[in-house]
Amino acid sequence: MAFIPHTETDVREMLRAIGVDSIDQLFDEIPSALRVDGLKGIPVALNEMGITRVMHRRSARDGEPLTFIGAGAYEHHIPAAVWEIATRGEFYSAYTPYQAEASQGTLQLIYEFQTMMASLTGLDVSNASMYDGASALGEAALMAVRANRKSRSARVLMPRTLHPLYRKVAKAVAGNQGLEFVEVDFDHANGTLNLAALEAAAQEDLTALVIPQPNFLGRFEDVDALTDWAHAREAQVIAVVNPISLALIKPPGEWGEKGADIACGEGQPLGVPLSSGGPYFGFMTCRQSWVRQMPGRIVGRTTDLDGRTGYVLTLQAREQHIRRSKATSNICTNQGLMVTGATIYMSLLGAEGLAGVATACMANTARMVEVLGKVEGVELAFAGIQFHEAVIRLACPVAPVLEHLAGQGIAGGYDLSEDYPELGNALLVCATETKSEEDIALFGEAMGRAVAAVAGGKALPVEKL
Repeated sequence: MAFIPHTETDVREMLRAIGVDSIDQLFDEIPSALRVDGLKGIPVALNEMGITRVMHRRSARDGEPLTFIGAGAYEHHIPAAVWEIATRGEFYSAYTPYQAEASQGTLQLIYEFQTMMASLTGLDVSNASMYDGASALGEAALMAVRANRKSRSARVLMPRTLHPLYRKVAKAVAGNQGLEFVEVDFDHANGTLNLAALEAAAQEDLTALVIPQPNFLGRFEDVDALTDWAHAREAQVIAVVNPISLALIKPPGEWGEKGADIACGEGQPLGVPLSSGGPYFGFMTCRQSWVRQMPGRIVGRTTDLDGRTGYVLTLQAREQHIRRSKATSNICTNQGLMVTGATIYMSLLGAEGLAGVATACMANTARMVEVLGKVEGVELAFAGIQFHEAVIRLACPVAPVLEHLAGQGIAGGYDLSEDYPELGNALLVCATETKSEEDIALFGEAMGRAVAAVAGGKALPVEKL
């Protein structure tokens, strides 16, 4: 079937029916300066063999750099079975499981996903995925305002140790709905939030506190003290967590005396490959008492009239299903395919496998920090353990160092100078379980050459290792 089914005759008849001469007239309000005169990078129509050749040739331009960038998108090993199973027809073809009797496989998978995420985060209930981790935080902030009836301020404390893009997206999602996001500075000596900074930012009426764990700088926050501080002021606690790390560290549901109220984050580390900026998927869990304030939808397990187990959409408090004024959010879809991959990934690895991945990440990060710390002109910004990211400080500007590393076939990290200028020439580097000792040694050698070249004002030969 043709991708565009309308013939030229069909188009002429439709245009005549609406009283215009051409399709271009339908867009005449767009200034000519903003219009694109054709897509010069797109070749003329080709057959399957021809277009495959073009795509292979263009993808080869990207190369396969040795990657030490994290910053919210992480390269993990994904067992081959994950996407072989996820793309089977039973899962791949089901988009929205409204008709329960025809969607039991998809519904059961989502139910299993919810169960796993609730277990990982130590909270009672999970929804069936969000768009991504950043927008999930925005929705969590709105949820905290709805749930915290004792607060009237809609003030949310958001530490600067949280991902910079998460902070921006949360403000974009919820800032125009009456929420006030108050950014809280961190201790520049150790890269973590402290209670003194919170006290300075807090007022009598506080709605919620956001706690990242581990934080964007790779450090572990004192989540117990921070959680108890917030609860003592009758504020909600929103945990932003990396799901892989939860295989090793204390889950949000066990933070402090009462645990966090809401947990959210990015699910991409759970079996979703890096691919040109997406797709990602967010997750959210919460206490049972707040379940009716949770956005999105929730799958539940029940029994039919014959006593057989069945899965259904239990709560769908979104604007597609109820009056807009009663909806908890305007989330109109989910990242079902990504959730499918993540569920299969977690099922294949199990608790022991996830813990093994997390342990390897921490071990490789420690090794990377050790190797980079021996490079002249490089120092570790913060002492202490990290999960799979660390901040290093260079004796020269970061951007040209990254350019030199790219010339050596290495994606060398995330430049922090724009988001955290107070840290100086700071670079966020990452090592997951995918990095070998040889990879890390290669990174150290390349870093030494790059820093020396930039510091000395010398050009480095662009040669891929």
